[in-house]
Amino acid sequence: MVRVTTTNRRGVLRAGAGLVAGGALAAGCGAGQAAPTTTPGSTSPSVPPSAGHGTPSAQTAPAPRAYAGQPAQITHGPRTRPQVALTFHGQGDPGIAHSLLGTAEKAGARLTVLAVGTWLDEHPDIARRILDGGHDLGNHTQRHISVNDMAEADARKEITDCADRLKRLTGSIGTWFRPSRSPTASPLVARLAREAGYPHVLSYDVDSLDYTRPGAAAVTRKVLADVRNGSVVSMHFGYPDTVAALPDVLHELDRRGLRAVTTTELLS
Repeated sequence: MVRVTTTNRRGVLRAGAGLVAGGALAAGCGAGQAAPTTTPGSTSPSVPPSAGHGTPSAQTAPAPRAYAGQPAQITHGPRTRPQVALTFHGQGDPGIAHSLLGTAEKAGARLTVLAVGTWLDEHPDIARRILDGGHDLGNHTQRHISVNDMAEADARKEITDCADRLKRLTGSIGTWFRPSRSPTASPLVARLAREAGYPHVLSYDVDSLDYTRPGAAAVTRKVLADVRNGSVVSMHFGYPDTVAALPDVLHELDRRGLRAVTTTELLS
């Protein structure tokens, strides 16, 4: 089992200076989690123009596509290839998001980000930052409430409002849809997602449980105990534990010969 070292932990915390101290937290998607929060007055760290910080580019982002042989709700990719997808629920302090994206890129890894629409409203530059870093970007509903429990018209609006934000910012509704507050979509929500343009619902087979704030070492242990070829891992922006855990997760994946790729690459 991988060990989270003091050196690695200190280095990551320095990279996210001020974020851990600020305690910026975002709600996870487990049942009964608290409402999302964002630290008042938080700001994103400086990002080079090449990373897409600032005015969104006119370049159109990838659109959703259907994958032959894959179910309507995808939980993992092929078990025959040494690849995994680290997927992140996108909300919370954008500084933590920038730190996680940078850590992944330095390690040659690419992520999948499922963004909450209200988060994109507050931090519109981050959509293009994610795409320009080579990561996947998708839809995690507009307000991050329990979409499976909503009436049809309200659930449709949760999906389409976030899709509209993504299209306005990137030219595409995003490559994936994941329901909020549940790992899987109800039959109604799955149908509404298809009608909105998402052929598949993206679920996962590994839950890091980082939203329970168990500490970086526990996040690392949980991911590495369950991950294998083709796994789709659920993680979250907004949690300092995740910032501290990611370098060790990526290091151990690399040691095992597992590449962290976008979900699009995992399934292609």
